[in-house]
Amino acid sequence: MASRYDLIVVGSGPGGYVAAIRASQLGMKVGVVERSELGGICLNWGCIPTKALLKSAQVFDYISHASDYGVEVKDVKVNFDGMVKRSRSVADGMSKGIQFLFKKNKIDHIAGFGKLKKNKTVAVTDDKGATTDYQADHIILATGGRSRALPSLPIDGKKIIGYREAMTLGKQPKSMVVVGSGAIGSEFAYFYNSIGTEVTLIEFLPNVVPLEDEEISKQLERSFKKSGIKVMTSSEVTSVDTKGKTCKVTVKTPKGEEKIDCEIVLSAVGVSTNIEGIGLEDVGIATDKGKVLVDDYYGTNIPGTYAIGDIVKGQALAHVASAEGIICVEKIAGQNPVPLDYNNIPGCTYCSPEVASVGYTEKAAIEAGYEIKVGKFPFSASGKASAAGAKDGFVKVIFDAKYGEWLGCHMIGFNVTEIIAEAVVARKLETTGHEIIKSVHPHPTMSEAVMEATAAAYDEVIHL
Repeated sequence: MASRYDLIVVGSGPGGYVAAIRASQLGMKVGVVERSELGGICLNWGCIPTKALLKSAQVFDYISHASDYGVEVKDVKVNFDGMVKRSRSVADGMSKGIQFLFKKNKIDHIAGFGKLKKNKTVAVTDDKGATTDYQADHIILATGGRSRALPSLPIDGKKIIGYREAMTLGKQPKSMVVVGSGAIGSEFAYFYNSIGTEVTLIEFLPNVVPLEDEEISKQLERSFKKSGIKVMTSSEVTSVDTKGKTCKVTVKTPKGEEKIDCEIVLSAVGVSTNIEGIGLEDVGIATDKGKVLVDDYYGTNIPGTYAIGDIVKGQALAHVASAEGIICVEKIAGQNPVPLDYNNIPGCTYCSPEVASVGYTEKAAIEAGYEIKVGKFPFSASGKASAAGAKDGFVKVIFDAKYGEWLGCHMIGFNVTEIIAEAVVARKLETTGHEIIKSVHPHPTMSEAVMEATAAAYDEVIHL
C-alpha cells in the first residue's frame, strides 16, 4: 500500500518548497520529493551563494578604493578560498532554514529521485536504489533547470565549467572567458574581474544583458569596459581547445576570427529544463520545446498533475516560481487566485552597477503600438549617489502618453535591485505618472531618481 498525501511536490527549489508550505497552511498533508539539498539550485547553487560571492567582491572593491572616502588601508588582498567558504556557509544556512520550515509546517521530506506513474503515483528511488511508491490527490512538478550546454562548449567541470563549478573553484584563475552576458554571465564576469582575474565577456547578440532596455545594456557595457572587462558583442565561440595547459578559445567576431588563451571558460548561455526521466511520457503529459504545457493555474493535460517554475513557459526566475507555486496551490484548495501577470515581473542582475527592470522596454512599447513619454534621471545628479560615491547609471521610465499608464521602468546603478519594487507595486495598482510625481520621496535617497525620472517624462523635473 503506497503512502498517501493530499499533495506531493517533486522538487524543493523556490517553486517547490514555497508551494509545499502554502499547501500546508491551507490544511493539506504534504510530501516533498528531493534527491539533493532542500532549497534546490536557488538556495544552494544559484541566487543565494552567488550573492554572497558578489558581496565579498563588493567589500574588496570598497576597501581597494577606501582612499576615495578618506580612509587609508594597506596590504589588501583577496582570500579566494575564504570567499568560497563564506558563500557555501551562507547556502548551508539557508538550506537548514528550509529544513526548519518543513518541520514547522509538518511537511515530509521524501529523499530520492521522483518519477511519475499512472494513478497519481510518484515512485521515489533513494540513494541505495530502493524504490517506494507514494500517492497523492495532487502532484506538482517543480524540477527546475541546469546549465545549458552548447556543442561548441561541452562542459567538463574542469576547464569548461558551468555556474556550479564557478562558485567552488579550488583556486582563483588568472584569466577567464565568460560566454553569455545574461544575469549569470554578467554577475560572474563582475565577480572575477573585481578580484583580479582577467575577464573576457562574449555575447552572441549585439548587446550585453540582451533582454534589457538597449540604453541600460549600453551603459552596463561602458561600466564593464571601464572596470577592465573585455566585452565582445555580436560574437560567437565556435570551438574551445582544452588539450594543453590553457583553453584556446576561437571566437567569430564581426571583424573576423579571434583566438583567446585563458585558464577557464565559463558557459553561461542559459538554462535547460529538468524534465528527462521523470515519467512525463509514461503518464502522457504534454510538452513543447522542453517545457511542460500548463493552463493559467499550472494544471497539465493530466488532471491532478501540475507544473511550475523553470519547466513551464515564463521567466526562469526564483520569484516567478514561488508566485506560480502559491497560485497553483490556492487554486487546488478552491480559492480564486488571480493569474500571474508575466509583464509585471521584475528582473535583477547583481553585478556592479546593478541592473533592475520591469515591464516594457522602450522598443517593445513602441512595437506594441503605444504613444509614449520617456523620462530619465542620471545618478550623477543625485545627492545620495554622489555622497555614496556611486554616480554611475540612471533610472528610465516609460509611460503611456494617453492614459498615464506606467509601461516600464529600467534602472542601472548602486542598489537599484532594492528600488525596482516601487515600480512593480505601482504598476500592479495602476498608478499613473502624475501620482508618482506627487508621491513625496525621501531625500537624500537613490529612490528619489524614480520620482525625478517620472517628472522628466512630464517636463516637470527639478534637478536636471
